[in-house]
Amino acid sequence: RRCLQRLAPDQLDQLIGAWMWLHTSTIGGRRVIAFDGKTLRGARGAAGNLVHLLAGLCQQTGAVLAQLAVDVKTNEIPMLRKLLDTLDITGTVITADALHCQRDTAEYIIGRGGHYIFTVKDNQPKLRRKLKNLPWKQIPILDTSTEHDHGRTAKRVLKATEITEGIGFPGAVQVLQLTRTATDRKTGKRHTEVVYAVTSLSIADAKPAQIAAWLRGHWAIENKLHWVRDVTYAEDHSQVRTGGGPQVMATLRNTAISVLRLNGHTNIAAALRHHARNHLRPVKLLLNWRNTTLPRPWVKTNLCVVLV
Repeated sequence: RRCLQRLAPDQLDQLIGAWMWLHTSTIGGRRVIAFDGKTLRGARGAAGNLVHLLAGLCQQTGAVLAQLAVDVKTNEIPMLRKLLDTLDITGTVITADALHCQRDTAEYIIGRGGHYIFTVKDNQPKLRRKLKNLPWKQIPILDTSTEHDHGRTAKRVLKATEITEGIGFPGAVQVLQLTRTATDRKTGKRHTEVVYAVTSLSIADAKPAQIAAWLRGHWAIENKLHWVRDVTYAEDHSQVRTGGGPQVMATLRNTAISVLRLNGHTNIAAALRHHARNHLRPVKLLLNWRNTTLPRPWVKTNLCVVLV
């Protein structure tokens, strides 16, 4: 415990993130990374404040590529740019929730050669009003889909249009409107939600249906990472609660989840039970990457960290 608490958490995240980067893949020819934050319940930093971590997840593989602690004196908005400083985002698509729909963030991403997809909500009232006032009735429907789950029928309708000027958001060249109508099959009650999104990807870069899929895929970071750490690893009940220990333990959980997903496991709880039955199985799992192209010191350092 003392050994782990003495590690530099952000540096550890950068080392493991660099290793994971080489093992991720692309969607539609592009690497797509979803960013979101999570507060570690009960954990306190050196100053006694709650620990809040911002992480980036590869949508294709479910591997965690980056993580950074958000200081209590700031928030996720500037820390996202700081976290992106550690990555080569050229040609990469960045997805984030409405909190990060900020002009400075958009300018930063396109300035680094990347692309963004942001949902637009009430934290950007003027921008949302402009998007809402576009002539959507004249724009044809591009795609519809219907799902049946949890006693509801959900119908999704997608529209998109290219823009050249008028909304005043840096780099935005395409706007999406996603309308979701959920019907309770027992009561017949309907609930309709309209979501707007802006992106720096033109139709030539990516079709609207693909962009909508990436937008929905953004929430994989909640289902594939935060939920797994909370439920499978019982992170909120961890007794490591002070100093850099909570972030280090979160990093090791991220690493274990990423390694399992990169080896084809979709059910993390079942995978943990499988590897717990034989102490040689985790070692064999890690050695699947013995032919990596990283310099040997990097490989040895990261493997030792994971084994700890």
